[in-house]
Amino acid sequence: MSQGQSRGLGRGRVIVLLAAAMLAACSGGNSGSADSGELSAQAQLGKLLFEDTALSASGQQSCASCHVESRAFAGDDALAVPLGGPNMDLQGIRNTPSIMYASFTPPFHFESDGTPVGGMFRDGRANTLVEQAQGPFLSSFEMANADAAELIARLKTRPYLPQFTALYGSAVLDTPATALQRMALAIAAYESEDPKFHPFSSKYDAWTAGKASLSGDELAGLAIFNDATRGNCAGCHPSTPVSKSVPALFTDFTYDNLGVPRNADLAVNDDAQTLAYVNYNGTDGVHRFYDTGLCGPVRGDLADKTALCGAFKVPTLRNIALTAPYFHNGRFATLQDALRFYVTRDTAPQDWFTLNGDGTVNKFDDLPAADGGQFVVTPHLAGSDLSYLGNVNTSEVPYERHIGQAAHLNSSEITQLLAFLCTLTDGYDPAAPASFAWPAQCPQAQP
Repeated sequence: MSQGQSRGLGRGRVIVLLAAAMLAACSGGNSGSADSGELSAQAQLGKLLFEDTALSASGQQSCASCHVESRAFAGDDALAVPLGGPNMDLQGIRNTPSIMYASFTPPFHFESDGTPVGGMFRDGRANTLVEQAQGPFLSSFEMANADAAELIARLKTRPYLPQFTALYGSAVLDTPATALQRMALAIAAYESEDPKFHPFSSKYDAWTAGKASLSGDELAGLAIFNDATRGNCAGCHPSTPVSKSVPALFTDFTYDNLGVPRNADLAVNDDAQTLAYVNYNGTDGVHRFYDTGLCGPVRGDLADKTALCGAFKVPTLRNIALTAPYFHNGRFATLQDALRFYVTRDTAPQDWFTLNGDGTVNKFDDLPAADGGQFVVTPHLAGSDLSYLGNVNTSEVPYERHIGQAAHLNSSEITQLLAFLCTLTDGYDPAAPASFAWPAQCPQAQP
């Protein structure tokens, strides 16, 4: 990857991938149309399943518990990672991603040049929404059903069971794994059909349609976003329409290793305790557990592709101002801090990573040394970080800076970039702009 260059896929290639994604998402035999404002019978069932806490071992958790509509279908609590399990006291491993616009995600695959693309979850381990929707039901730290049979026993008690059997037949209940797959088909239909999962109703969308004007700061932020020598955000989060019928998705579906700092608040990162549901993989004597994304330990089939260790899926930036905290481990509580990290990760590593007793810094402290982590540098000492060899992206703007150099953006420019990102929040009515409730962390929300 060369400096300032996009790792992204070509526009035509993205269109092909989107077509495949939509075909996969809608392969459950939908009979309704989101355009008509009506959901198919399958999607209506999916909504009931999505919102039903009785399908969990605790009786307190549903899909909607972790994917909250008012938060762009991401998490809605103060925890970086949500609680689940039979007693709702087990903390998971990763921050809850938004599932808005997820139906556009292509199946996981490698491009001809070896670039990993697509897939559901932060590591792409599920190819489709149907595959993804099955996982939380059986996860020990989420809805915590012991197996599919236990889940289907719960399904049989629900008042909407007649709707389920009308669609799929009663015989399917005799094969729990198949019944679970049918439940997932319905949930995927709901997420694909209901316009609230992909409304394309932000101020940015209104602006591109000529129905709204961006402010000076919002326009300046857009320029920074698109400038490959400054923000370079569009390198992974393209701001141009995918096609005549699909507006910009603000993700290229690829993966990147940003060297996000370790989150000491996560139970999985507490070296003093052992969690039964965690695959402890640390062998370097520094930490017992590392979440290395594509190569494990949650995903196990790519463990031999060590160059991918630490890489996570590039998310859409639509509604990003609603989906705090940020990154796979929820390390940053605000979007402003996440942007500051992007810009000053390499010029001021002491602001983000573990400090040693001698004043040095363990840069990239949430990766084992074998994958490019635990890189010891000396703050303010130019040249102390020039020997880095590892998986973290240090070649592209804004990550190619070094200690002693100026960051690509100053604080005012970061605020302008934040202002632009806030224009990606859905629900904006260009006919009544004053009625729009800007997310609290947006500059536009400040008096």
